[in-house]
Amino acid sequence: MPGKKVTPRRRSGCPLNASVEMLGDRWSLLIIRDMMLRGFRSYKEFLDSHEGIATNILAGRLRTLQAHGIISAGRDPSDARKRIYRLTPKGINLAPVLTEMVLWAAAHEETGNQPLVRQMRADKEKFLAAIRERWAGTAIPRK
Repeated sequence: MPGKKVTPRRRSGCPLNASVEMLGDRWSLLIIRDMMLRGFRSYKEFLDSHEGIATNILAGRLRTLQAHGIISAGRDPSDARKRIYRLTPKGINLAPVLTEMVLWAAAHEETGNQPLVRQMRADKEKFLAAIRERWAGTAIPRK
């Protein structure tokens, strides 16, 4: 039924379990990263990301992220045959979580993108505000 919200069955009521079940795997987190940090919105942009996600995996992860209300999809105003994706408020609320994950990894492992890490460390609130500003008012037309 359109508009009816389906409550997923969870293995447990643990909030961490719910997070893992929604985000599920590295591909989902990398899609969200690409949206937040690189401004990706199209299927082709995600497909061309340097991690090399397979088309079937990408399509499945985009559907899952939509089903959980983390992203939404609609028609591209410049080409109605294409879909564009945007972070929902629920998705944007992941920015502090992903920022902490980046900072944690950078503190414990040798990682790349040190300019980004330095920017996050220098002024985390400013960094997060810029992400929220990028996605504010970016509604896209529905199917």
